[in-house]
Amino acid sequence: MKAFKGITALLMLMASSVALAEGGSDRLHGKMIQANEQAMRAYAAANGKNPPQVTHYRYGMQLDVAKVISVTSNRGTCDAMPAQMTFEDSTGKLNILEYRTAGMDCRGQN
Repeated sequence: MKAFKGITALLMLMASSVALAEGGSDRLHGKMIQANEQAMRAYAAANGKNPPQVTHYRYGMQLDVAKVISVTSNRGTCDAMPAQMTFEDSTGKLNILEYRTAGMDCRGQN
């Protein structure tokens, strides 16, 4: 009976660690990205602008940034994660640039 309880406890611990490893922070950042896009659509509507389109950053891409409206947080993890910067270009058009960035919560990690 003790062996059965031990095996059950071990299986529960393994299952919970797998559940946490299944992208808990990915879901958090996904929700953050969705919330930013929704907020920027509302911002565009309130300011009489067209809703911004998401552009994925490519190395060497030329950017025309006249005014930064919003940048998503990169806190909560030490891993590389998606982030977005919403900005107006020199013509006043809203843009969302999506890119990868390193997290800022890297205490004791190099």
